[in-house]
Amino acid sequence: MAKSEQKDVQIGDLQWVYRELVPDTPNDKPPVVMLHGLVSQSYSWRDVMPALAKYGFRSIAPDWIGHGSSSKPDKRAFAYDPATYLNAFADYIKTLELSRFSLVVQGFLGVTGLLYAAQNPDKIEKLIILNSPLPPDANLPLGVKMMGWPLLGQVITQDPLLVDRTLEGGGPYEVDADDLDVYRRPFLKSSDVGRALMWTVQSMNLPQVIKQIDQGFTNWPRPTLVAWGTSDPWLSAEAAKGFAQGLTDGDYVELAEVGHYAQEDWAEKVSEAIVPFLRKKEL
Repeated sequence: MAKSEQKDVQIGDLQWVYRELVPDTPNDKPPVVMLHGLVSQSYSWRDVMPALAKYGFRSIAPDWIGHGSSSKPDKRAFAYDPATYLNAFADYIKTLELSRFSLVVQGFLGVTGLLYAAQNPDKIEKLIILNSPLPPDANLPLGVKMMGWPLLGQVITQDPLLVDRTLEGGGPYEVDADDLDVYRRPFLKSSDVGRALMWTVQSMNLPQVIKQIDQGFTNWPRPTLVAWGTSDPWLSAEAAKGFAQGLTDGDYVELAEVGHYAQEDWAEKVSEAIVPFLRKKEL
């Protein structure tokens, strides 16, 4: 079976690094773009991408700007707020010439994908939401908020063990040591990734973004699956279920014993939920 490749693309002053897996036998459906959350990387999708390829889906998973191996510009050049992330992601999609695709979002950075979808429904084949902030009242947990606090945030975000505390604090499992080494690597290589994380948290303005998502999905037309890790200590399964039920074409499925970083906690359960949804023909 084909393996994922690490690629990069330069867009203006920003370099996006991403993983792409092109199946040996592609199907006729649009590609699947998968977005990770805070402190994570495209690496988190490593075990979901082969499951998609098995059924002919091309998949693409970028490292967000400020994360992984992608650019980590100074705040004077990249504001790290939702609007800046949204514009950068739109440029990324345009550069990759993705006229239509299915979108999978996870985590607190997943709100950027939701804002993009709400503004570009014609580009979205299907939408999958994994443990991302949803209306009416999602908020950042204290441990994440502290990353953006003056002075304290500067210290916290320079500690590579932040990765362990965050990835494992979002669910019931320990992450394998070899995998933690991959997630820690950007923090060990440069202080830029910690500063980018701090600026991202400081600029997130989640209550305002939640309002925008609520308004943007009022008449959302595309098939949507909300697949929820019920062991997420930070975000409400009840709110997720209510959001799915409020959509014209929304499905909700619970992923038992799965935490906030669903694709890292239990990739098999995530794959078992999303592959049939992506394969299902629209009526």
